[in-house]
Amino acid sequence: MSTERGTQNVLITGATDGLGKAAALFLAEHGYRIFAAGRSVEKRAQLDALAKEKKLPLITLEMDVCDDASVQKAIAAVYQEADQIDILINNAGLVYPGAVEDLRMEDWRRQFETNFFGVIRVTQAVLPKMRERRKGRILMMSSVSGFVTPPTQGAYSASKHAIEALSNALRHELYPFGIHTILIQPGYIVTNIQPTAMNLAQPYQDKIKTGPYAKVYATYMGNASSTRAQSKTTPEDCARVMLQAIEAPHPKARYTVTSLAKFANWAKRLLTDSAADRMFRKRYGITREE
Repeated sequence: MSTERGTQNVLITGATDGLGKAAALFLAEHGYRIFAAGRSVEKRAQLDALAKEKKLPLITLEMDVCDDASVQKAIAAVYQEADQIDILINNAGLVYPGAVEDLRMEDWRRQFETNFFGVIRVTQAVLPKMRERRKGRILMMSSVSGFVTPPTQGAYSASKHAIEALSNALRHELYPFGIHTILIQPGYIVTNIQPTAMNLAQPYQDKIKTGPYAKVYATYMGNASSTRAQSKTTPEDCARVMLQAIEAPHPKARYTVTSLAKFANWAKRLLTDSAADRMFRKRYGITREE
């Protein structure tokens, strides 16, 4: 962290696990004062204990991004400890895997409530004071699925596409006030989001195994597992990219993380839709039935 700017306050949602936890610890180790928000009492206690052991400037907060009152209470708690939030990292999210036809509407709603409306809820709560100060950065945790959509990832990808659009709007709207909105676009990184996604898919096991999209599910899960196994990118690597985005004098609009995300980004620009579709279908063994 630049000593010229002094200690900066960072609020991170979904900060008690996965990429959020890695970012909270990494940024705290680099001198940032961290407010790590999450729902789980047990995970918050574990993170508090770890921060105390390492003597890090990190405080955990209870926050459910799907609940207005919870968000407002958490933001108020931050302002009791600090007079400003310099950096907001919108990281909270989950994955509902499933074919578009298979997913229940309640699961579509929960996917968007967490990954999209939760982001809006927190951002709207933080923006007024940021805007008054004419200073701040907002990091939006997107995904490679924010610009390419694999089969069975329609709900998750749609929520991340929405985050991309929201970030584009904010980048223009907040420009007059000196606030930067930055997208972080990871590819496959091994975290607890994957086993959690499998638990969320339990109601669909019959369809996954024997439904009309069974082959698509099988090839996607096989490809995803092998890609994760081959990935050398860690959550700490993603945190390093976040730090780069925070400290860059003139940050880019988007930062890709992992070789997969970089490849997909270039492929999206260079390939026609039909060429990209052929590549996807070949990768996932999708053929037209007779």
